[in-house]
Amino acid sequence: MIRVGLGYDIHGLIEGGFLTLGGVRIPSEKKFVAHSDGDVLCHAVTDALLGAAGLPNIGAVFPDSDMRFKDADSLMLLDEAVRMVREKGYAPVQMDANIIAQRPRLQPYVNAMRENLAKSLGIALDAVSIKPRTNEGFGAEGRQEAISAQAVVVIAESIRSK
Repeated sequence: MIRVGLGYDIHGLIEGGFLTLGGVRIPSEKKFVAHSDGDVLCHAVTDALLGAAGLPNIGAVFPDSDMRFKDADSLMLLDEAVRMVREKGYAPVQMDANIIAQRPRLQPYVNAMRENLAKSLGIALDAVSIKPRTNEGFGAEGRQEAISAQAVVVIAESIRSK
């Protein structure tokens, strides 16, 4: 059986530091406003993965009201979601994502992001696609007030424990 999940996340930006996207630390004039590290790409992928398996969404599994997740590394949250999905008898097969950000330019970091996500999902590098997009100056992303990500994840039934 094949299942598909769709994920989305957006975080606001404030002056300062760096961004983390797909587990990659990216120099930036702005940083995320978030409870965890704010990695919208990992959050969108995690939500898509959980949805594909029929599990609760990322906010229910890793609530921002829980101090255990304060400044959490979102790749570790994704790793936990993969474990939960595998426990249900499914395995990730493929992932496709968009990151919508006016700045900084993300293309130089895409391969490192793909490698991190392929490793966390336990899938081949060529099964991971990440496409940076600008919003052509429109919306919160275009005004550099936020960065968002969309992800689709395909999972397949693996050996299920009965």
